[in-house]
Amino acid sequence: MKIIFFGATGMVGKGVLRQCLLDPDVEAVLSIGRRSCGVAHPKLHDLVCDDMFDFNVDPDELEGYDTCFFCLGVSSARMSEAEYRHLTYDLTMGWARALARKNPAMRFLYVSGMGTGGKAMWARVKGRTENDLLALLSEAFMIRLAALRPMHRERSKAPGGSVLLSLLSPLWPIFQWLWPKGVITTEELGRAMIVAARRGASERVLESADLVALGRHGNK
Repeated sequence: MKIIFFGATGMVGKGVLRQCLLDPDVEAVLSIGRRSCGVAHPKLHDLVCDDMFDFNVDPDELEGYDTCFFCLGVSSARMSEAEYRHLTYDLTMGWARALARKNPAMRFLYVSGMGTGGKAMWARVKGRTENDLLALLSEAFMIRLAALRPMHRERSKAPGGSVLLSLLSPLWPIFQWLWPKGVITTEELGRAMIVAARRGASERVLESADLVALGRHGNK
């Protein structure tokens, strides 16, 4: 498996990338972003794009990759719907279309969120993004993340996110006990996405309970 990776510097991306580099089934990872992901590993190559909305990447750079993990996302806090749509829908679909032209059979795993498709502004935008990805790529899978427990000092870039995570740190075991199908660790999320990419899944929209099951038991 050769993976094109977006969002390697964020909280979700860092956790998932770590698992990709540990997994023997993952041969290579191409991280695309505005800056290097800051990780040195024989499997990993950085492709730095000053403008992430310039989708005209040299096709040779994408040669041989069969999977995309799209972990890139922003908080909708203090954003207008137009701004959030541009940074969420436009960015995701621009790259998805570019990758589909190169490899229409590519497996595309998009990290979304629990509640996507609801009435809130962010949920509507995410819902449209999910629907158009599912229509564009026959092997697209939506990753509807609920609560994510960082295991290796991953930190959120959202406003106040790091402070909140520090306060929650001692409570995570309790949350997992109370909500076992809603809380997933960064390690389990990485394993769940790798399993889904390797063998597919019975559903194209994977809710939190599905991800927990794949992350804890998918390799058995």
